[in-house]
Amino acid sequence: MGSSTALHTSAPPTALDAAALRADFPILGQQVDGSPLIYLDSAATSQKPRAVIDAEVGFLTRANSAVHRGAHTLAGEATELFEDARAAVAGFVGAAPEQLAWTAGATAGLNLIAYSLGNATAGRGGVASQALALRPGDEIVVTESEHHANLIPWQELAARTGAVLRHIPVRDDGTLDAEAAASVVSSRTRVLSFPHVSNVLGIVNPVAELVALGRAAGALTVLDACQSAPHLPLDLPALGVDLAVFSGHKMLGPYGIGGLYGRAEVLDAMPPFLTGGSMITTVTLDEASYLPPPQRFEAGTQPVSQAIGLAAAVRYLDGIGMDAVRAHETLLERRMRDGLRAIPGVRLLGDADGVARLALSAFDVDRVHAHDVGQFLDARGIAVRVGHHCAQPLHRRFGITASVRASASVFTTEAEIDALVEGVSEVRAFFGVDR
Repeated sequence: MGSSTALHTSAPPTALDAAALRADFPILGQQVDGSPLIYLDSAATSQKPRAVIDAEVGFLTRANSAVHRGAHTLAGEATELFEDARAAVAGFVGAAPEQLAWTAGATAGLNLIAYSLGNATAGRGGVASQALALRPGDEIVVTESEHHANLIPWQELAARTGAVLRHIPVRDDGTLDAEAAASVVSSRTRVLSFPHVSNVLGIVNPVAELVALGRAAGALTVLDACQSAPHLPLDLPALGVDLAVFSGHKMLGPYGIGGLYGRAEVLDAMPPFLTGGSMITTVTLDEASYLPPPQRFEAGTQPVSQAIGLAAAVRYLDGIGMDAVRAHETLLERRMRDGLRAIPGVRLLGDADGVARLALSAFDVDRVHAHDVGQFLDARGIAVRVGHHCAQPLHRRFGITASVRASASVFTTEAEIDALVEGVSEVRAFFGVDR
C-alpha cells in the first residue's frame, strides 16, 4: 500500500521560518535545568501560540455568555463567535459548517460514533439509522497500529452487539499489510476505522486504498485524523471518508475541544449519543425530538471559549500555510530519522522508506529503558514522550513494552533535531551499555 496524505493542491510553499515562529509561543522562552527548552512532544499535546491564548482570554473577558440561549447582547455576540469558529475549523478540514460537530476531543468523537451505532442497533433513531445497525457476525475492522482511543470503543461496541472485531496487521517496516487488508475487509465488514497517521510510527496510511476497500464492502469508514490535522493540508471530503475525528490540543489549540466530521447523509442517519439540553426541538414528559446535525451531537453547555481558541489555532496555521508546514516538517523528519538511524544500538519502530511520514520517530535504545532515556534527555532540556503512547498492541508487535518518541511542530528547528540526535547518541555510554 502506498501512502495518502491530503488532496489540497497549491503553489510551492513559502519557506517556514521556525526560529521566528518561536516568538509566538510564550512557553518556549523558558529553560529546563539550565538548558533552553526543546519541546519534541507535540504528538502528545502541542504548545499554544499567543494568538490562541489571547482568543480564549478575549472571549472570557469581553463576551462570555451561553450560546444559542439568551436574547441579550452578550449572548448574541457569543453565539456569533461560536458559530464563526465552527465555520473556520470546518473550512480548515475542507468541510461545511453543518458537517462539523464539536466534541471534547478525538476520543470523545470516536466514542460518540461507536455509541451512536450501538443506539442504532438497539432500534433508536429513524429508518435511516437502521442502515447503521450491527448484527451478530458483522465485522468491525481496525489496524494493528491503533491508538487505544480507536480500539477500545470498537471492542466495547463489538461486545454489545455481537459483532466481531478484526484487524489489519502491520509489517515489520511499519506499513500496513496490503494483501492482508484485502482479505480482512470483506462483505461482512460494517465499519472500517483507521488512523491517518500512526502516533507511534509517523507513517501516513494509504487512505485512498483503505476507503476503496471500505466502499467495496459497503462499510462505514472512520478516520482518526489526530496526528494529520496539525501537519498535513487536509481535505476530509476529498479523502472520501464517511466520518473523521481530530483533537484541538494537538493542533495548537485548547484542551477539551475537538471535531467530528461527517458526510451529511451519515450524520443525518446517526442517532444521538449524549442527550439533554441544546440538542432538542420539542420535549414532553414522555419523549423528545432532536435537532439535525451537528447540534444533535452537542448536548449541554458548549465549549465556547475552547472553540474560539481552536478557530484561532487553525487561522494561525492557515497564516503559515499548511503546504509550508508540510515542507518544513518533511525536512525535519529526514534529519531526525537519518540521525537516529546512524546511532549504534538505536532501533526505529516502523523504519519504512519510500512512504510519506511525519516528523515523528519512536525508537528503542538497546538495554536502556525508555523512561531512563527520557530522563537523560530531559536533563538537557529536551522533552520527549516515553511509554507505550496508548498503543500497547503495536509495541507488543515490535517486541517491546515502551519506546521513546520525538515529534516536531511548526516551531521546531533543525538545530533542535541535531540536539536530540546528539543526546541520544550519548545515552548508552552514560548508562554503561555501549560495550
